[in-house]
Amino acid sequence: MTAPAKNSVRTRKPGIIDEIPKEIAVSLAEAGGLPWLCSLIPVESSLNEQVKIHKALADPLRLKILYLLAAQPLCVCVIKHCLRTADSRLSYHLGILKEAGLIESRHEKNWLIYSLTGAGNAVVESGETGSP
Repeated sequence: MTAPAKNSVRTRKPGIIDEIPKEIAVSLAEAGGLPWLCSLIPVESSLNEQVKIHKALADPLRLKILYLLAAQPLCVCVIKHCLRTADSRLSYHLGILKEAGLIESRHEKNWLIYSLTGAGNAVVESGETGSP
């Protein structure tokens, strides 16, 4: 085993992290150490929810749908007209947005009306999707 470099330190628990830069070791120790740092990672279910949202935002058509619904709740026929897309394609993308919790739907007579959820509205307002 070699001696640590001048600007690094050996941790007390070999095998976990044998050597880290001194600056990192000091600031990490002041903050609460490795257990504290590792505790900052969200639980798996929370990460999975975030993944759903990011995947939903990863398609230009779905972003367009969000911008349309930011203006007002809309029926499928209006969304279809604005996006000039096939029913099956639109249905697929609406399903992804709904599964991600970004939009919701309600029945009104023979129509299905879509609108943004609080999370969907927050995404559009935050500019996370870019400018319209």
